[in-house]
Amino acid sequence: MHVKPTSEPRVAAASGATRTGPVVARHHGHTAADTHPGAGEDGQRQPWLVLALALAAQILVVLDISVVNTALPAIGRDLKLDGSAMQWVVTAYLMMSGGGLLFGGRIADLLSRKWVFLSGLTVFTIASIVSGLADGAGELIAARAGQGLAAALMTPAALSIIMTTYSGAQRRLGLTLWGAVGSLGVAAGVLLGGALTTWGGWQTIFFINAPVGAVALVAGLKVIPAATTPAVTLRQFDVAGATTVIGSLAALVYGLGATEQHGWLSARVLAALTTSAVLAVAFKVRENRAANPLVPPHTWKVTSLVSGTTVMLGVSGILVGTVFLASIFVQTLMGFSPIRAGVAFVPFALAITAGTVVARHAMAHGTPRAVASTGLVVLAGGALLLTQASAGSSFATGILPGLATIGLGVGMVFAPVSVSAMAGIPPQHAGMASGFLMTGHEVGAALGVAVLSAVASTAGSLTSATGVVDGFDRGFLAAAVIALVLAVFAYLRMPATRVEGGAGMHMHH
Repeated sequence: MHVKPTSEPRVAAASGATRTGPVVARHHGHTAADTHPGAGEDGQRQPWLVLALALAAQILVVLDISVVNTALPAIGRDLKLDGSAMQWVVTAYLMMSGGGLLFGGRIADLLSRKWVFLSGLTVFTIASIVSGLADGAGELIAARAGQGLAAALMTPAALSIIMTTYSGAQRRLGLTLWGAVGSLGVAAGVLLGGALTTWGGWQTIFFINAPVGAVALVAGLKVIPAATTPAVTLRQFDVAGATTVIGSLAALVYGLGATEQHGWLSARVLAALTTSAVLAVAFKVRENRAANPLVPPHTWKVTSLVSGTTVMLGVSGILVGTVFLASIFVQTLMGFSPIRAGVAFVPFALAITAGTVVARHAMAHGTPRAVASTGLVVLAGGALLLTQASAGSSFATGILPGLATIGLGVGMVFAPVSVSAMAGIPPQHAGMASGFLMTGHEVGAALGVAVLSAVASTAGSLTSATGVVDGFDRGFLAAAVIALVLAVFAYLRMPATRVEGGAGMHMHH
């Protein structure tokens, strides 16, 4: 995911405040401080078209995370998807995007940013078309996974292009706009998804990417400056590390999704969860031995970063899981059209924004851990409110208060977690640290949908009205428990001291 710097000292750290992963700080290849033909210097304004292309690509990436949620019931009905397949439509994208984020950053470091960006854009556009043409669960899920992998390539390269093309005031504006894309992602995605599904069918949420991607690709070939990069070898990419971490995440999500049909103790589920654990151990062993690991071993010793990433993973999961379950509830039980469901989520997005404002003011008087813990308790309260919803509930009294409270709590957590996690990280390691944090954000989003969907499905199928009612209550009870456990963890493990500077991040979903 990405982040928006909120104070100028952090701008110099480049992707130290971004979703993009390790794009800046490297000991090999090129960095964001490198220049190439067209790189800007203070006083030398560069054309804005390069920024426009990078932002257009990132808008595609951000919208395709949330745009699917309001279209999901329509997709499920049309393709006859069960609850497990519906959650895979969301998690396949997030899993590949999050799991491949650090690897995509490494590729953007070592190879030509221009061609990495354009390659990702091409694959993303093709995968979007395939998604719209899909006539079954397998084809759609595979295409969504392809979109996610393309996003993992495209986003780090796009941010790196901004950093190397612009400087001074132009760079600051570029980073501000980049952050704004994420801040608007929740509202814009659910609204756009609802509108397109209502007016043109769910396929249009994918087809709309084709003309945007094609125009951006043609323009990018002409206007994005190329850079000369040193020769690299395959050993510098840590393909084995990337493969094992994605494989572990895929096995875990598959195991959770299979619980609806096969049960928690079935051989299929246990085999998947065991495979996930084995691959996770293999990844850790690999990283300790690799010459160029995706995650340097000393990263795990940075307590503030690891604790912040853990909290980020949990709160992101609750956030995206909330959108997933609530979208199904209001459309299946309340009869909301997709566009009406999209409008219904606008207060939720506004509450997240309000929460970030509250957190920034609160951090002037308290520690990040206190603010984050308070936000998680607020979030748990909102989840408990949603457990009271029933088939006869109205949106205004049964759903909106809980959604708004969850949004407020989520916003209160994002800012202190990102500030404390990045505090004290030297500029030369800012890219790696931010990539680590944002990987937790993306992976948490994928796991949140999988976990809450699996818990909800223990009460019945999410494709039936009765199953949705009972599953909604059970899913949000689990969310409340997770939030309270995270609140205790945050208070015990996050730094106990105040952090000066207040540079923070805005998330999307």
